[in-house]
Amino acid sequence: MLRNATLAALALIALSSLPGAQGTRPFDRDAEKWVQSTLSRLSVDEKVGQMIVSSFQTSFMSTDSSEFDELVKAVHQYKVGGFHVFGGTERVPQVLLNPTYGAVTLGQPLEAASIVNRLQAISPLPLLNTADFEAGVGFRIAGATAFPRLMAFGAAREERLAHEAGRITGEEARALGVHVNFAPVVDVNNNPRNPVINTRSYGEDPQLVGRLAAAYVRGLQSAGVSATLKHFPGHGDTDVDSHLGLPIIRHPRERLDQMELPPFRAGIAAGADAVMTAHIEMPALDPAPKTPTTLSQPIVQGLLRKDLGFGGLIYTDSMGMAGVTAIYSAGEAAVRAIAAGNDVVLHSPDDGAAFAALRDAVKAGRIPEAQVNRSVERILRAKARAGLHRNRLVNLDAIATVLGTRRNQAVADEVSQRSITLVRDEKNLVPMKVARDAQVLYLSVLDFPSNWRIAAPSRTFIPELRKRWPNVTSVELSDRTSASEIELVRAMAPRYDAVVASVFVRAGSASGRMDLAPPLQRLLVDLARRRPLVTVFFGNPYVATFMPDLPAIMLTYDFYDRAEASAVRALAGEAAIGGRLPIELPGLAKVGSGLDRAVAASTAAK
Repeated sequence: MLRNATLAALALIALSSLPGAQGTRPFDRDAEKWVQSTLSRLSVDEKVGQMIVSSFQTSFMSTDSSEFDELVKAVHQYKVGGFHVFGGTERVPQVLLNPTYGAVTLGQPLEAASIVNRLQAISPLPLLNTADFEAGVGFRIAGATAFPRLMAFGAAREERLAHEAGRITGEEARALGVHVNFAPVVDVNNNPRNPVINTRSYGEDPQLVGRLAAAYVRGLQSAGVSATLKHFPGHGDTDVDSHLGLPIIRHPRERLDQMELPPFRAGIAAGADAVMTAHIEMPALDPAPKTPTTLSQPIVQGLLRKDLGFGGLIYTDSMGMAGVTAIYSAGEAAVRAIAAGNDVVLHSPDDGAAFAALRDAVKAGRIPEAQVNRSVERILRAKARAGLHRNRLVNLDAIATVLGTRRNQAVADEVSQRSITLVRDEKNLVPMKVARDAQVLYLSVLDFPSNWRIAAPSRTFIPELRKRWPNVTSVELSDRTSASEIELVRAMAPRYDAVVASVFVRAGSASGRMDLAPPLQRLLVDLARRRPLVTVFFGNPYVATFMPDLPAIMLTYDFYDRAEASAVRALAGEAAIGGRLPIELPGLAKVGSGLDRAVAASTAAK
């Protein structure tokens, strides 16, 4: 019966005339009536389900598959209030000695929207769907617009660009059926050893972070997508990845008021609809040991609700992260999160356990039903604000006209180019002045060669470099490069007229790594003494502090093709350079540092 009902409901999609993605509608009398009437008829089970957001990946998924059956189960049995839209993954061998396979892939836009429509068709209530589109929809979904990491916006320092990025991301997200974006990141990255925020932050100046975040919030929500300030109350000054453990921030409340909280206040003042709590421990705010913010009533209900006056939706960070799972079971963690004051449990490692535990906790009085009613009312209000009480489906035919348009891509290009920061150029090497027929040695220097499935390093840099200087020899180095191979590169470098090195170092979630191998650092410093060397840093900018003697240092704060193309244009003098450091590079450069370079005369004359 369940399968027949599901297939019948899905058939309605093919018979419907689906309008395009809907923006935010005014919250009118009909919307309020829908919220109140819906809330009044929900059972405890249905209310609890609304407070759970499950997830799916956006590779092709047949309706007649075990994977889709699990999503149907989440809708009908656990009565979830929405789904988190991930990208894709593929199976890889779990092997030692050569663990270089990358499992993460981008999702597919039509499949994402198709799954959303199928789930919306079978759900008794409209689903409020979420995603991590921090750097644009293209950050997760193929073909959509991918913006540079937020630190690049900090280097460009333009609120206009942050607003436009938000607006474009919102329009593309709504086209896929996503209504809540877990962005902007408003963490102030003032710890160079932060392994999880890093370039995901606008920078280390709380005022700059607040201004750019507020602009992004206004842009995103103008397109009908709720903005989410994260990770409350501030994940910027940690040196532990909460995917792998529980970070502890020991600063007093006075310091938090000065550094961590101002961007949250700015985002709330800009009207952000949601806040995400972090899996971090803050003894100054809650002395209970091993109590992540996510599970802390003094922080969620006290600081966020009462002190900051936030009345919108509060999401937990992913409940599958070790900052929580190492302490509590899925069910107990969900109960503690809601009891603390969160409205929504996100991405539990066991939706069924979370649902059962929450239901039992409400019936036993551990969680007051009045509190549940307030949370569910906020959730329903967010759904009505998104217009889901009127139309919950998206138009698959419209996706190709909304995602990844040339106009959208042009904005991302502008951000990328304006963010390029020339930190040092002692020998006036940038732009490069070697002749077109010069012999150029290009070194693609990686932290480690694993998990580059989405953005293979230098795949754009090399062909773009060869367009300007055809005689390029390219070599890839990493922590797996042998000593003899490093010596070979050192020996061959003097034969070339110039050497360009691109350094790719990630501060990636759950990797536990964020450095370049010392032998590679020594090689670059040594080469700089022998030949003209320009070093371009992709990703973690703090890596440059380990090689302060390099003569020419350029930062991009990003990965992917766009950053590589922008860097080559800057090297060739085809684009002006004017980015400013949004962070301090200890021992190397202060916040706001950056050299200016105009477009090269030879290029401008063309």
